[in-house]
Amino acid sequence: MVDKLVSPEWVEQHKGDANVRLVEVDVDTDAYGEGHIEGAVGWNWTTQLQDQQRRDIITKEGLQDLLGRSGISNDTHVVLYGDNNNWFAAYALWLLELYGHENVSLMDGGRVKWLADNRPTTTTEPTAAAASYTAKDPDPALRAKRDEVLQAVGQSGPQLVDVRSPAEFSGEVIAPPGMTETAQRGGHIPGAKNIPWARAVNEDGTFKSPDELRELYGNAGVKDGDDTIAYCRIGERSSHTWFVLKHLLGYENVKNYDGSWTEYGSLVDVPIER
Repeated sequence: MVDKLVSPEWVEQHKGDANVRLVEVDVDTDAYGEGHIEGAVGWNWTTQLQDQQRRDIITKEGLQDLLGRSGISNDTHVVLYGDNNNWFAAYALWLLELYGHENVSLMDGGRVKWLADNRPTTTTEPTAAAASYTAKDPDPALRAKRDEVLQAVGQSGPQLVDVRSPAEFSGEVIAPPGMTETAQRGGHIPGAKNIPWARAVNEDGTFKSPDELRELYGNAGVKDGDDTIAYCRIGERSSHTWFVLKHLLGYENVKNYDGSWTEYGSLVDVPIER
C-alpha cells in the first residue's frame, strides 16, 4: 500500500519512476499549459471527470478510457496534485478509489506549494504510451447519495460535516462569488456541523499535523467510529475533507456527498436550517 500523502520532495525524487504517473487536476484549464511538473498529464475536472450529459461522476467506461489514454494501468502508482489547494485533485483521488484504484496518492500542498518552493516546471506535455485499465464497480461505502442524506436528517445516524464557508452555511450566500453552480435556497442540512475545509490546512496549502487535525474535528464532535458524510457545494471541497478524515486521521466510515448543496438546496420539500 502506498502512502496516501506524499511530499513535493518525494515527487521530485520519484517523478521519473517507470511505475509512477503524475496527474495535475485543475478547474483552471490554463494553469497546466502555463507550466506543470515534468511528466505530469493534465486532467480537466469539469470536462473529463464529470458526465457531460447528466450531473454525475464519469462512468466506469469513461474512467477506463481516460486512465488508459493517460498511460495508467491497474498497478500504476498515480500521484495527484492541482490548483485550489488540491480540491480537484482530492476529488480525483476519491473518484479513483471509488472505482477501486487504491494505488493513488495526493501531493501535499499541490500546485501552489510546488511553485512557491521554486521547483522546476515545463510546458512540454508528456507522450503517454496507451495502457489497458479495468475498473471495478463504484464502491457504495465511499459515496453518499441524496436518499442516504435524507435518512440522516433528524436521525441518530451519520454525522454530517458541512465544509463550506460560514456565510454559505448560514445561508447568507448560496455560493462563493462567481460560481455558476448554485442551489435554489441557501442554508445547510439540519444537524450538520460546520467545519470549513480551510481549517485543515496551513498557509502554504499543506495539511496540518495529525494532532492538530484530530483536535479540530474532535472538538467539533466529529468522532471516529461514527458514520460520517462530508458535503460542500459541488463535492470538491468535501473530497478534501473526506481525504483528511479517511486517510490522515484513519476514520473508517467516511463518505463524500458529491451532490452536496447544489443538489440538496434545490430539492423540493426537504428541511433546511439557517
